[in-house]
Amino acid sequence: MAEENKKQWYVVNTYAGHENRVKENLERRIETMGLQDFLFRIVVAEEKEIEYKNGKEVEKTTNLFSGYLFVEMIMTDEAWYIVRNTPGVTGFIGSSGGGAKPFPVAEEEMENILRKLGITDKKVQVDFQVGDRVRILSGAFSNIEGTVEEMDDDNQIAVVLTILFGRETPTEVGYSELEKIEL
Repeated sequence: MAEENKKQWYVVNTYAGHENRVKENLERRIETMGLQDFLFRIVVAEEKEIEYKNGKEVEKTTNLFSGYLFVEMIMTDEAWYIVRNTPGVTGFIGSSGGGAKPFPVAEEEMENILRKLGITDKKVQVDFQVGDRVRILSGAFSNIEGTVEEMDDDNQIAVVLTILFGRETPTEVGYSELEKIEL
């Protein structure tokens, strides 16, 4: 498959706070202009959190990349033109301007973003199993070593027994955040 006919992710710049409106505009244009074969998923990277105000639960949405949305598309001249000229879009990230098409987001980077949002369907291949020693690669427990106690392949999460403050502590860690330690 030629590179320009391949489905890839691109970062679209929007006015900050208008990401969802731009997403709706794009989805409407895909329908009305029959672009379903060129434009696929449109993602606003948002996380929902529960906060408590005056004793009541309040759902708060935080945009992880304010002013940006991610568009999965085949970069044809027509699709590029339609996205660029959608109300609220200020351009693509990774375009040098002067009519140059933008560069796609690296597949691994996009996979990490989608996984963080809980919308990935790709499974991480791991080389560790229950009983193996692993190192945690990121987050609050970065560089801490432990032993895999349980593995949940459906959710791609392992329970790792780590030693914290002199006590064995079970810690849930995503598969992609672990690396096997060769003894």
